[in-house]
Amino acid sequence: MTDRDENGIERVVLVSGAASGIGAAVCRRVAGPGTALLMHTRKNREALEAVAAEARQAGAETELVQGDLGETGTGADLVAAALAHFGRLDQIVSNAGMADRRPIGEVDAETLRRSMAAMPEAFFEIATAALEPLRASPWGRVVAISSFVVHVHGVIGTSFAATAAAKAGIESLARNLALQLAPDGVSVNCVAPGFTRKDPTGHAALTGEFWDRAAAANPMGRIALPSDTAATVNFLLSREAQYITGQVIHVDGGLTLL
Repeated sequence: MTDRDENGIERVVLVSGAASGIGAAVCRRVAGPGTALLMHTRKNREALEAVAAEARQAGAETELVQGDLGETGTGADLVAAALAHFGRLDQIVSNAGMADRRPIGEVDAETLRRSMAAMPEAFFEIATAALEPLRASPWGRVVAISSFVVHVHGVIGTSFAATAAAKAGIESLARNLALQLAPDGVSVNCVAPGFTRKDPTGHAALTGEFWDRAAAANPMGRIALPSDTAATVNFLLSREAQYITGQVIHVDGGLTLL
């Protein structure tokens, strides 16, 4: 089954936070002939260019966009860029975010506001702008990257209060969107990774001994790789996953069993 347009494109995939980590791993995993990628980064342009080069080598087309999703309008701009460059938008991987491990009492209100703006508000803005393109797509998919911190609290003495609140907002919005788009055959799901190894070019909320403690606390005894989550995202974007919607899939090595 194929839905390639006159340019040979079968699907256009928007990936936010694509310069490193899970976003970059998703781009590498889905890249191939017939796939076009609208790849976003806030400021890491050099790393994004490198990931885009890998995607093109695999046969994908790419378009790169830079912008702060914490600023109103950036999410809608990403959708507009995909439509302007490729003429369609079929799939969204909302990955961009930030992590702050301070508990209530230490984390400031401004960090909470920035977290909400950059994550659930940005997801809301992207989804709102993409409603009609998704409905028109024969292969509509939305995957939002959540986090274990919504579901497991206090592991290795970390709290992630602002991040947990923001990611919980994404999960709630995704469930609402799943119900709204189900009649159109568009699936919407979340993937909640556990502690995940960061790329050298990416920001890490944990350093040094915390990574060792996180690995020791995990039932599988290791930190996840970005490719672990990317594999699950790739499946949820596939045609085979068409009947899965409104779910939160945990890719955490059993962390949520604790």
